Amino acid sequence: MNRLMYLKYPWMALIIAITLSACGGSGRLRYDTPQEAYEKGLAQYEDSDFERAAGFFQGAFDFGRTHQWAADSQLLLARSYRSNNEYLLAANEFTRFMQIYRSDPRVPDAEYELAMTYYDRSPKSELDQTDTERAIVQFQLFISRYQDHELTEDAQSRIIELRGKLAQKQFHTAQLYERRERWNAAAVSYEAVFDRYYDTDMADDALLGALKTYLEYARLSIPSRQAERLRLAETNYDRLIQIFPDSPLVKDAEEIYRQVQDLLGKSDSSSRS
Repeated sequence: MNRLMYLKYPWMALIIAITLSACGGSGRLRYDTPQEAYEKGLAQYEDSDFERAAGFFQGAFDFGRTHQWAADSQLLLARSYRSNNEYLLAANEFTRFMQIYRSDPRVPDAEYELAMTYYDRSPKSELDQTDTERAIVQFQLFISRYQDHELTEDAQSRIIELRGKLAQKQFHTAQLYERRERWNAAAVSYEAVFDRYYDTDMADDALLGALKTYLEYARLSIPSRQAERLRLAETNYDRLIQIFPDSPLVKDAEEIYRQVQDLLGKSDSSSRS
């Protein structure tokens, strides 16, 4: 097409320009060998362009599982996805690396990083905690398999952190029941926090909550059931002062306990009369 044709039909030139621009800027990854794909992926990875890096590493791996760049490409593919916040893709690729290259000395690191993908997805405590629970399971597996690994201590601290989040989730549920004045459900939920997460910062709060809500539950109960529920309140008070004698909540617990004893005395007198 000559210049006169462009002048006569300017729209044609525009279409051709747009087409060439699209072809030239499509971002297609070009490589001829697994080594070339791997090296280009590594360069992109070091430049923090994790999306393109993942494309190159996938390309290198697609040449086969046994060439000398395959294992490195697979592991860096997983790490690229994680660095790009694509955690589920990262989890799949870490798992694939562990399954294919079982004798690779980096398998323990990959297993730890697999746990971290779920840790990264763990949401705020008030939301669904499925990924939090998965992270805990993966960290526990890592610890059981690699007790002497340098990351074992870090894995243990992350489990404690994640269990604290689960405790907060359960504690929020108990508070919701309490606000709705569903005293029995609240008391049971508070006890569940302590029973399941006794090693977290929420444990003494949970015992105080159970003490308080059992008292309210007893107040609304028929006389024949009051003593039973007040005894449950006593049990949670005893747990609190014995297990957490230095807790700042002890003073509040003592005040509620006095109310429990007053009501228990009245309940006993009523039952004898």
